[in-house]
Amino acid sequence: MWLKLFFLLLYFLVLFVLARFFEAIVWYETGIFATQLVDPVTLSFKKLKTILECRGLGYSGLPEKKDVRELVEKSGDLMKGELYSALKNEEEQAEAASSTTFTGEMHFYELVEDTKDGIWLVQVIAKDRNPLVSKANWGKMVKKVSQFGIRTGTFNCSSDSRYCRKRGWLKSTLIMSVPQTNTSKGRVMLKEYGGTRVETEHIFKWMTAHVASRIKTIRTPQQLQQEWQRGERHLLKMFLIAELVQPPAFFSALSVKFTGRIEFIFVDAQGWGKESCMREIGVPQVPSYVLKSPEGMYRYGNSTGEFISLHAMDTFLRSVQPEVNDLFVLSLVMVNLMAWMDLFITQGATIKRFVVLISTLGTYNSLLVISWLPILGFLQLPYLDSFYEYSLKLLRYADTTTLASWVRADWTFYSSHPALFIGTYLGHGLLVDYFEKKRRRGSNEEELNANNLEWLSSLWDWYSSYLIHPIASFHNLPHESDSDWDNDPSLLLERLAFPDLWLHPLVPTDYIKGLSTWRFQCHDGGGDMDGHGRGGGGESEGESQGEREEPLDDDHCSAEDGDGEGEEGGEAAYGGRACREKGELVEADWSSWPACMLRCTECVVCLENFEDGCLVMGLPCGHVFHQQCIVVWLAAGRHCCPVCRWPSYKKKPDRPRVVHKQRP
Repeated sequence: MWLKLFFLLLYFLVLFVLARFFEAIVWYETGIFATQLVDPVTLSFKKLKTILECRGLGYSGLPEKKDVRELVEKSGDLMKGELYSALKNEEEQAEAASSTTFTGEMHFYELVEDTKDGIWLVQVIAKDRNPLVSKANWGKMVKKVSQFGIRTGTFNCSSDSRYCRKRGWLKSTLIMSVPQTNTSKGRVMLKEYGGTRVETEHIFKWMTAHVASRIKTIRTPQQLQQEWQRGERHLLKMFLIAELVQPPAFFSALSVKFTGRIEFIFVDAQGWGKESCMREIGVPQVPSYVLKSPEGMYRYGNSTGEFISLHAMDTFLRSVQPEVNDLFVLSLVMVNLMAWMDLFITQGATIKRFVVLISTLGTYNSLLVISWLPILGFLQLPYLDSFYEYSLKLLRYADTTTLASWVRADWTFYSSHPALFIGTYLGHGLLVDYFEKKRRRGSNEEELNANNLEWLSSLWDWYSSYLIHPIASFHNLPHESDSDWDNDPSLLLERLAFPDLWLHPLVPTDYIKGLSTWRFQCHDGGGDMDGHGRGGGGESEGESQGEREEPLDDDHCSAEDGDGEGEEGGEAAYGGRACREKGELVEADWSSWPACMLRCTECVVCLENFEDGCLVMGLPCGHVFHQQCIVVWLAAGRHCCPVCRWPSYKKKPDRPRVVHKQRP
């Protein structure tokens, strides 16, 4: 997890550097930055109208370019970045935003009347009547209002005539839904369009006038001073000080979106003159967008990416006063970006990568949801109000820095260019995959070079081994070879009849008979190894077992390799060199010890030393135990070495043999 977090932070650093690189390219080719101011005089009449469209200011009664330019100047400074975004949005408006078609009363109530922080424009079509706005004009209206976050819909009374009669919608009309109060849980007000002209500009002007009426308006310097000095302790205020009749539509739309979190105030400074109270409150010029918080005043528009547009100001306000849902969405994006790194960190077959990715996505998202539940509970406690306030205070201090403005600008840039964001993420992932391959090269070549079929085969073996398992207590079950399992499917069905077969590995126990077994001898002992690696002592158990089954040949053994001295150090660490004979410690006789087994004098299962003449058994990994102890261990279903966990039925890869020097 920490590795994925490191790669994710490295990716964010790459995005930051890449954004600065793009800015440098634009500056080199054009000689301007995105934050550089644009003189409206140099713009064409079409571009000026595009800026007013994006800000939400009407220009129908302004035929001259001079009047349009002055309206742009009065609504706020124009930057190169805002001009670029406005022209780009105009091109993308060819893809019309979707409009909802309501099916009845409940559908209308859930989406419109129960919405506390949004604006709806609904065209009601009376039964057996034509719509008030034609299809072409309605499409233009949907495009115009959608850029301000206003949702649209159509309610045909033919689908629910009873609700239309209840509402009094006996003729085709337009309905606008706006929250009535400034509280987050206030009532929703439905306003009906009463105009006679159905052109887009007139309908939009009617909408913006009603939405602007929710905003507190100040028209005298005395009112401004009183409002400026009257500051609640925990309330944020967003001031627009401009020489306008009403605020732009984007400012009014944001006031609805941040209902209950930020108070929006419009200051009409027409006719105040240069000598006013602006200098007393610290506002250097008009127009100005000012955020007043308990920590002080912040003039919006002086930093990178702070344009006079809906999306830019929405990003800024979300960062200084986030909702719990905003933090949850941010954590969701971060967690999923980190989880997708597993697709590149995991090495091996392609199917393996996607299986690990799906598992990681499910795990991380489940943990995220589970961790958010107690956080939401803690936020409801009244004792944590001060902690919540101090957290927001620190967040506002951080979000008003230059670095935070760069981060917001990059967020806006990459969110408007998703192909670039995805491309950089994939490029970063391929680099991570390349370096991970180089880092793991030589550690596990078989796993790295395995193809899809080989990995699926190993996955099925692992899954089936934990699905069904023959229990040691059912000794009456026949011991069949591997071929018997394939030739007789009824044996598998017979084993499925036992409920305790689930979640245990399916490994036949026949291989235990073929494990290397011999007698442990002290230096004075007399047992010799026969040709099969078994001791020549006189216990009947060893002899009878040797007669019943041939032991594993030398190819089944896998000793730890190295030079003679290194191996001796490993042996000493594993079990020592002394053995116990008649209560005394004497030197062990390693001449009867198989070359493929690690030398030791203690059984890690029972933690007892090997006695002279006791029967011992070695596993393919090279570790040795009391024969009785390891048989009980393996028969209980633990088909792995107690020391290294290597499968006790699986041959280890062959390694060069080491010839041990005989001790004098």
